[in-house]
Amino acid sequence: MLLSLKGTFPPAILALADGTVFIGNSIGATSTTVGEVVFNTAITGYQEILTDPSYCQQIVTLTYPHIGNYGVNSEDIEADKVHAAGLVIKDLPLVASNFRQAETLSQYLVRTDTVAIANIDTRKLTRLLREKGAQNGVIVGLALGEAVTQARIDEAVAAAQAAPSMNGLDLAKVVSTSATYAWDQTEWKLGEGYGTQDAPRFHVVAYDYGVKLNILRMLAERGCKLTVVPAQTPAADVLAMNPDGVFLSNGPGDPAACAYAIAAVQQIVASGVPTFGICLGHQIMALAAGAKTFKMDNSHHGANHPVKDLDSGRVSITSQNHGFAVDMATLPETLRATHISLFDGTLQGLEHKDKPAFCFQGHPEASPGPHDIAYLFDRFTALMQAAKAK
Repeated sequence: MLLSLKGTFPPAILALADGTVFIGNSIGATSTTVGEVVFNTAITGYQEILTDPSYCQQIVTLTYPHIGNYGVNSEDIEADKVHAAGLVIKDLPLVASNFRQAETLSQYLVRTDTVAIANIDTRKLTRLLREKGAQNGVIVGLALGEAVTQARIDEAVAAAQAAPSMNGLDLAKVVSTSATYAWDQTEWKLGEGYGTQDAPRFHVVAYDYGVKLNILRMLAERGCKLTVVPAQTPAADVLAMNPDGVFLSNGPGDPAACAYAIAAVQQIVASGVPTFGICLGHQIMALAAGAKTFKMDNSHHGANHPVKDLDSGRVSITSQNHGFAVDMATLPETLRATHISLFDGTLQGLEHKDKPAFCFQGHPEASPGPHDIAYLFDRFTALMQAAKAK
């Protein structure tokens, strides 16, 4: 049964900058939100997606039609709040059921003041975004008893057209931690929950450009004691901690706008400390070496992206979340490509030829998604182990 037939959800408007308008039902906060509209092909993991800081100022459309059927719990989060600007789905199931469920998706969206729309044709929206590329949009969640009017539609379209482009936006410093903190929580296990790393072998300083918590957990699981630092921390402060390795996290926005991060990574890589970057961290490492990045026409968001390891020939199904990419044609002699996307041939991984530093565009920690590429975490610990043995 479509949720609109229940009569308990007020109307909502989704307006795109090109003038396209969808009318659906509000399943979240009664408010208005603006952001870049993108689509994500993951079948599960809506809670992890909503709380991923890399979705700052983005409205996420989930292509899987039924979202919310297993509810929401207090553990499957990637940050301490919802970072996505809004949520777009096809159908909100009337019944949610899971032994870990603490509340329904709609209850969670309302409690976290997240604007969301359901009961629209997400196939049509996805085709539009795929053909025209990501564009800005607005969701207007109306109150019960409030009607959709042409005036409200016109206001929403105008707001979408007035919203700034992602190009040139430095959002890493917006979502980053404001203070340094320690991390020792390990991965979740059924019947046990999250564990603690009590006997670390390595000390890793992690730059928080919008880090997902499961990245920190997977590093801790592999024997790392983590010190997480703000995005704008100078390289000298990090190197003064004498880390065994430095990690560069994922994050939102335009990597070329993060001049402070680019400068810091240049010094860190030059120092010879083993360094590993993911997503935005991958792009920043490339920029620090002299490569260039570009805004993609069709960004990558989902949990079914095939990536080829150029050294082994191995193909991994990966989780992806990025709207910028490194231009492979601009790689300097000091870098070499290690992975490419089998969807569009874009660069997915690279490494320094003369330094213990490498990076990956996708998300080896997944959450949600497959863990095919998780071996990159083991590669990082192996680099640190080799450095300690010298």
